[in-house]
Amino acid sequence: MQFELLAQDGPARRGRLHSAHGSIETPAFMPVGTAATVKAMTGDMLRATGAEIVLANTYHLMLRPGAERIARLGGLHRFMAWPAPILTDSGGYQVMSLADRRQLTEQGVVFASHLDGRRHELTPERAIEIQDLLDSTITMVLDECPPFPIEPTAAAQAMRRSMRWAERCKQAFRPRPGYGLFGIVQGSVDPALRLESAAALTGVGFDGYALGGLAVGEPQALMFKTLEVTVPALPTDRPRYLMGVGKPADIVGAVARGVDMFDCVLPTRSGRTAQAWTGQGPLNLRNARHAEDPAPLDPGCSCYACRQHSRAYLHHLVKAKEILGSMLLTWHNLHYYQTLMADLRQAIADGRLASFRAAFAAAQPV
Repeated sequence: MQFELLAQDGPARRGRLHSAHGSIETPAFMPVGTAATVKAMTGDMLRATGAEIVLANTYHLMLRPGAERIARLGGLHRFMAWPAPILTDSGGYQVMSLADRRQLTEQGVVFASHLDGRRHELTPERAIEIQDLLDSTITMVLDECPPFPIEPTAAAQAMRRSMRWAERCKQAFRPRPGYGLFGIVQGSVDPALRLESAAALTGVGFDGYALGGLAVGEPQALMFKTLEVTVPALPTDRPRYLMGVGKPADIVGAVARGVDMFDCVLPTRSGRTAQAWTGQGPLNLRNARHAEDPAPLDPGCSCYACRQHSRAYLHHLVKAKEILGSMLLTWHNLHYYQTLMADLRQAIADGRLASFRAAFAAAQPV
């Protein structure tokens, strides 16, 4: 897996990641398809938004329908009719989010399934095996994602366990042309722990480096401060991926600090909860003020929803609880995110990221 650096504007980078399933222009946003589907979207709809890579989840897919079954059916790309790159989150986030359903040891994690209560063990080796069965383009190491806030001693223990797991993942990974394994930097918001983690991972050597354990409740300013400490400690010839981020303003700020890849459920979840992201900030389509508004969601947007439908119609769909409302709003939101990434890439290439950020901030509601 090769990362090509095309332009820089300060710490911000414009790049291209070459993989076995196609190239990814960076900075890139990955729609979240946890259970082998981006909710309310078909593959063709996703491609129409400009998406080049999607994310799926190891934990959820190992429970249903099962990694071995997906492998027998030709792998995840064929299974979900998405021939482009797929990144699979290893299940580390579920170590935190399902803390009341898991037992954590040095060996790995034992989960009680949220579907039927059955017990499943996820070790670093098994996490890599599952992602190999899925035929993931980008495999993530198994890590322990700590909550925020967390005591320093607990943060250090979680980070160092994650680093030991990362070494085991590297040993278990089966290298193939165009496929990659990403390490995950942990350490909560402690600068010293973050630098220790970055050094440990770069010592092992990975195809890319993710920043985990952020966007879990810490203020934006603290997240940015953590990025400013950590990102410069990562190799310049590998992509950098900020996991679980985020709001458009979070993405713009992180790109300015040298991050290349993002994922978040926000645009799809918002689409199912009547929220539309626009260049002037978010809109709540439940509000009565949209009931007779013939204007599109965003006059500057070229997505299908904005070209074909009014705010009044979308408001009606939301109030009537019609499935089409979720589909159109999700389509719009993902188009908005992909357009934002394309605009960021162009601004970096043109050397005008500072003015782009200023204009972006000025357009947002106070």
